[in-house]
Amino acid sequence: PSRAGLTNDFTRFPQQMWEKVLSKVKKAVVFMDDKCAEALHWSGGAAVLLEAGARNLKEFSSFEACGANEPKAVFVVSTLLKGRTVDIIKDIISLSHFQYCVVITTVAHSVHLLANNVTTEMEGNPVFEQFEEKLCEWMGNMNYTAEVIRVPVVFAPVSQQLILTPTFAHLFPLLSPDLESINAKRPEKKRFGSLVDIDTHSLPVELQLEIKSLASALNSVFEATGTREESFAVGPMSRIIAGELANHPQAKNRRKTAPNKASIIFVDRTMDLTGAVGHHGDNLVEKILTVLEPLAGHVTDVQVDMLELTSLQRTPHSQTTLAPGCLAQTRSPAAQSLWEAMLTSKHKEAVMEVRRHLVETASKEKLPIKMSMGRVTPEQLCSYMQLFRRSWGALESHCGVLQLGLATAQTLRHPGLPRWDACLAFERLLLQALGDSEFPAVLRQLLPLMKPRGGEDSTASGSRSREDECGADELVLLLVYLYSLADEAQPADQDTEEEELEKLERELIGVLTLVITREPELSPLLQKLTGCANAEELTTERAHSAVEEMFDTLRGLSHTRDHLKQLRSVYTASDGVHQATYRPFLRQILEEVFHPDRVECPDIEHMSGGLTDLLKTGFSMFMKVSRPHPSDNPVLFLFLVGGVTPSELRLIKEVVATHKPGTQVLVLSTRLLRPTDIPELLFTTQRLLPDIGI
Repeated sequence: PSRAGLTNDFTRFPQQMWEKVLSKVKKAVVFMDDKCAEALHWSGGAAVLLEAGARNLKEFSSFEACGANEPKAVFVVSTLLKGRTVDIIKDIISLSHFQYCVVITTVAHSVHLLANNVTTEMEGNPVFEQFEEKLCEWMGNMNYTAEVIRVPVVFAPVSQQLILTPTFAHLFPLLSPDLESINAKRPEKKRFGSLVDIDTHSLPVELQLEIKSLASALNSVFEATGTREESFAVGPMSRIIAGELANHPQAKNRRKTAPNKASIIFVDRTMDLTGAVGHHGDNLVEKILTVLEPLAGHVTDVQVDMLELTSLQRTPHSQTTLAPGCLAQTRSPAAQSLWEAMLTSKHKEAVMEVRRHLVETASKEKLPIKMSMGRVTPEQLCSYMQLFRRSWGALESHCGVLQLGLATAQTLRHPGLPRWDACLAFERLLLQALGDSEFPAVLRQLLPLMKPRGGEDSTASGSRSREDECGADELVLLLVYLYSLADEAQPADQDTEEEELEKLERELIGVLTLVITREPELSPLLQKLTGCANAEELTTERAHSAVEEMFDTLRGLSHTRDHLKQLRSVYTASDGVHQATYRPFLRQILEEVFHPDRVECPDIEHMSGGLTDLLKTGFSMFMKVSRPHPSDNPVLFLFLVGGVTPSELRLIKEVVATHKPGTQVLVLSTRLLRPTDIPELLFTTQRLLPDIGI
């Protein structure tokens, strides 16, 4: 196939996997866990199941069951068939009257063997076969039908250029506290000096299985698309994943015969936290994802309020009477092209594009539209959308574009949006300050921002009441932003700086604790950070220990690139003419990859399995062996471990267009990031112990 052919095959792969599931669902009630449901959501959603003949779709939960007239069930799960998953399947079957059960797991049989401590290669799928017998036992008759298969429905095609893996949304590169926990369990002499030294076998078994599942899922895409990949890695977690893929048992045969060549570069998110937590993205989708409520059970998509398309009045209950819309409009080509534009354009262009789509759609439907030029306002967008209420047909056929229009209008007029600009302005000040001062002096500039929320007496100085003032969430984001750049500050006398910094950190911890305890409502981030569901539960001690732990992690953030030789900084200092700027890590990587002189970058490490590598290095004294380079192949996959931001998608598109226009680039990532995801992944995620359902 042509180059475009290969990336198209990749974007079609999720659909092909769902077709395997659809072939099993006729006349069945389907039970699906949240992660699989999120993957399906971006491949057509529940509608495709119902069109394939499914009777119903239910949550994968012990509180669900079926009636006597529903003899067939299909379970779709993203976990190992062990532990909690098995308990839930057993509960559902015991409360129902099934005669036919199909269990589909996204986890490969080889990973099931490892999870059961079987290290030898085995014929067939014994773990699945044993589970089929169990299913018949629970259904109460060994002559009933049970089937257990693996289908990797882990990929969500979010756009032409981006595929996400909702199943691995919480997989994140390790940080210094994780190194400490790993070392604490090892004898003194066998402790690791840095994160780079850790190998797969030293990781907790849950994380090993998670990484092997990801490598296996990637292997299945390469297999289905006939791809022979060269793997490269930047960052410790990426090296481990790329190593697993390189040594995957089925991969060796595939690489001998596969016709299509591609390069895949794995990059750890921790190589550039500044870009993910900052507000400089100038991207509409980043703002939509930040201010609108997430869809229940989803990591990526958000709720769009549909009330304006109806004639209902807004009441306290209207929220529950009307289902929300969303951003995943996979069944409408017009909405999809608008979504692509929103995702990879600058904010202003994206908003103009939304207006253009609404105007064109309204004129097509001969709705009485008043054209207006100039600035796009949320009121103007809403007035266009309200025209569609008059015609049910128009509403139905353009529902996709209208949901994206509503998401845009609701974001532009959202009371939380001014805080975005407040953060951006402050980040710019901090960037400049880093070039002129020592780190403690820059960090001190955060203190005046740390004001508890205004009580009765909010006119008094020292409390915040205005919408555009930084709240607790924004303060946490600014701390991450600043600590990720700590090494860029002016050097100082080590001893005095450490003493000064310690004192300042104690002060910051105290003030931030106060800010958090004074919040009338806890944001989702603060709930996760403190482990409290509401402000009433929260004690000063809990807030204080959460903030202290947060600072333990913050201190290590400026060292995530220490092991790199060349790409060590994401900061360009002011030269007196230009201001200091943030320099995205991904741009630096791509400029290395597409360098016209095909220079070898020591930080982009080539990973390939097995003996040939050793032979090559041994022979290189006598023979000239050129090492593989990521730009050798016409197709490049970038796998961002820990998430990608919408503005990075635009950046990738721009750099490729400038440096090597013919190259096909497809971005794969564990999630699409909004700034507030980063503190959650840094401070509230069990990175060493992912929940794999055991």
